[in-house]
Amino acid sequence: MSGYNAVLARNTENAPKGIGLSSQTVAFSHYNNLSAQLPIDPKSGKLVAGGVKEQAEQCFKNIKAIVESIGHVMSDVVRVTVFVKNIKDVDAVDEVYKTFFPTYVPTRTTAAVAALPMNALVQVEALLSNGEGTIPNAPQAGDLIKLTNATANAPASPLSAQTVAFSHYNNLSAQLPIDPKSGRVVAGGAKEQAGQCLKNIKAILESMDVPFDDIVKINIFLKNFADLDAVNEVYKTFFPDSAIARAVAYFPARTVIAASDLPMGAAVQIEAVVSHGDGTPPQAVEDRHGLIIEANNTADAPKNALSTQTVAFSHYNHLSAQLPLDPKTGKLVAGGVKEQAAQCLKNIKAIVESIGHGLEDVVKVNLFVKDLADMAAVDEAYAAFFPGGVPARRVVGVSVLPEGALIQIDAVVANAEGTPPIAG
Repeated sequence: MSGYNAVLARNTENAPKGIGLSSQTVAFSHYNNLSAQLPIDPKSGKLVAGGVKEQAEQCFKNIKAIVESIGHVMSDVVRVTVFVKNIKDVDAVDEVYKTFFPTYVPTRTTAAVAALPMNALVQVEALLSNGEGTIPNAPQAGDLIKLTNATANAPASPLSAQTVAFSHYNNLSAQLPIDPKSGRVVAGGAKEQAGQCLKNIKAILESMDVPFDDIVKINIFLKNFADLDAVNEVYKTFFPDSAIARAVAYFPARTVIAASDLPMGAAVQIEAVVSHGDGTPPQAVEDRHGLIIEANNTADAPKNALSTQTVAFSHYNHLSAQLPLDPKTGKLVAGGVKEQAAQCLKNIKAIVESIGHGLEDVVKVNLFVKDLADMAAVDEAYAAFFPGGVPARRVVGVSVLPEGALIQIDAVVANAEGTPPIAG
């Protein structure tokens, strides 16, 4: 049955178009991946008038238009990611947010970044459940149930669920370094804060009887990149978590993102995507039990001791962020941002091809750019790899990147064959 899955890209006139380089939504199997939405009026193609509140409302209107254009509703949203220019604007964004999610709330990540396209004050993206799946010739298990979960052993928020499971994935809200008993940021520096973030993630997973090593992707939002070594120190005490994982030195795919600010003045914030082997009902037993995580590295792309290049589970592959490093030398490639963007994409292509896939299987691309004024050069390189502009896309400006790079790119890739219940 899994062989029938197809990448399905769609656009509507009721939301802004991505200038030929992205699709508004790309569905594969049981998820729709939406491009990040800016506060653009789809009729004029310009930013809406007003401040952050008006801009946030337009972002959510655009998401709602896309969601409704493919026969879904806002309560099908599993995860929302909010990027703002100024962390103080989050309260105004939240006011708007509550009007679009009056009862059910998805998981959520919020961070301030250095810059957003078109000098917007806010950008919002959504991940959407896709109960009908994407098999054109045979129905997948329809009417899958979305499962939310909460535990008192991790921080709670009225604006987000701790975790939302749908089909074969759990999507966790980004965890701040908050002590769930006091509701305050823990004492100490980035190391202590990273430890608390990971403790909160572990508590959420344990409340669902999910092992820590079922995490397939980690995103770390870091206020000061000088703290990365301290964060990595504590990170290594959580991964690998089990004897089986230690035997193969398993680390999830990973992306580290420079945040200009984080909620509650935190130094670090961590979000996780988790495999969900038991699925969500009414999936048939044979469709949901015993699926394995397939982690893979290739010598044709840069390796990192703290992450796996790609981790597949069920019908998705999650890639670690790729820097513009030559895999042979381990150093930044010569040239400017265009050459660096091309190298990032070459690395992604090498990883994707090493697992028997092609770039046409990519459903989502995230670009982190040091200077958004460079986007014309980035797009020139990007168009050579994605001439049809099919993947959904997110672009944010960041103040710093690892290795002094000008750009960093990660991706989510369709996995039509799925992952088997036994290795082989």
